[in-house]
Amino acid sequence: MLDFTPLGLAILISLFLLWNLELVATLKNLAAYPAKVPPELLGIIDEPGLERTKAYGAANARLHLIQQSTSLLVLLAFWIAGGFQWLDAFARSMFPDPLLSGVSFLALLFLAQSVIALPFDLISTFRIEKEFGFNRTNPATFVMDRVKGTLLAALIGLPLTWLVLWIFSNVGHAWFWAWAVVALFQVVLMFVAPTWIMPLFNKFTPMADGPLKDAIRSLGDRCGFPLEGVSVMDGSKRSTKANAFFTGFGKHRKIALFDTLIEKSSRDEILGVLAHEIGHFRKGHIRQRLLIGLLQMAVIFFLLGLAVKADGAFSKALFEAFGVRQPSPHVGIVLFSILMEPVGRVLGVPSHAWSRRHEFEADAYAVAATGDGTPLASALKKLTADQLSHPCPSKLRVWLDYSHPPLIQRISAINALSSAGANLKG
Repeated sequence: MLDFTPLGLAILISLFLLWNLELVATLKNLAAYPAKVPPELLGIIDEPGLERTKAYGAANARLHLIQQSTSLLVLLAFWIAGGFQWLDAFARSMFPDPLLSGVSFLALLFLAQSVIALPFDLISTFRIEKEFGFNRTNPATFVMDRVKGTLLAALIGLPLTWLVLWIFSNVGHAWFWAWAVVALFQVVLMFVAPTWIMPLFNKFTPMADGPLKDAIRSLGDRCGFPLEGVSVMDGSKRSTKANAFFTGFGKHRKIALFDTLIEKSSRDEILGVLAHEIGHFRKGHIRQRLLIGLLQMAVIFFLLGLAVKADGAFSKALFEAFGVRQPSPHVGIVLFSILMEPVGRVLGVPSHAWSRRHEFEADAYAVAATGDGTPLASALKKLTADQLSHPCPSKLRVWLDYSHPPLIQRISAINALSSAGANLKG
């Protein structure tokens, strides 16, 4: 049985505080559902629809809390039973080479987490999503998605993990070079994922010539956003929910529309949504988020370097807190990630607030680009109603998790801009 050190007790308390914060935020969010349909959603949602939205939110909240509680209990049981030390010794007994034992240690933990998450994924997909009419995933597709995801994780993740562990074991200023490698990998992945990875899971078909494609290209030209391609993705293969996204940089920008979005939206509504996404590019949000993300990652890797330093006071205290006798980069990465979970939750608050401001700016750009905010507002209302999203979430939940402003706030801002007759500005 593990004896908790002062650092271990501090980490334990922070994890329990984080769990309690999540519980309070979830309960407050459930209580924030309105008794009647908000005026902004009249004509989109009726009273039975509102009750269905509440039921969907409650079902997901229950599953979320059960999953969070299960993950915490499994972590605590593994920790108290000396599981990190045992797994490290087991991996070292399998592979005398320290790099291979490190990779196997991380791979086994990844597989264990996947196994723990699997029942919740099954319940979400085949019970909750099916009950509320969203799921179109059949068992074969579900299994193949997991198989493909695991194989991709092995093909891409194992070599990258090996390289990062090698850097921390052999290179001076390891945190910097490990950060540089992972940052480069992420940037490259942004380019190759749409072409090589995403088609493994979904079918992308070039949009047929017609009024909608012409209107999309015209919008791109007006906004100084030339498109290399316009595709339709078979999102209906897995869900009835709708979406759209851009990929690429420079002259290689492409757009993919879910087939469900095309089915459920008018041409002007689709253009409003796309103008919003173009706004993110034109306002520099994508570059800003990428830069800030890379800088944040650099800070994390610097702190990680302290956590895996064999003779460092902090690393010794961290390994002792989890009952691991021999410091190593691979165990240090896991222990540091546990330590960073509460810290990351706190640091996410200003990041989400910044993202919400970007969403307002992109909405404003879309209103100016299309000359009318009504289609965008209509599209947002439809998406909220169709996906049974919370129409007016609690302030605490928004503060903690929302990268997008609540619907009613966005609608109010769009209507104000439309009334003011916003003009397009780059």
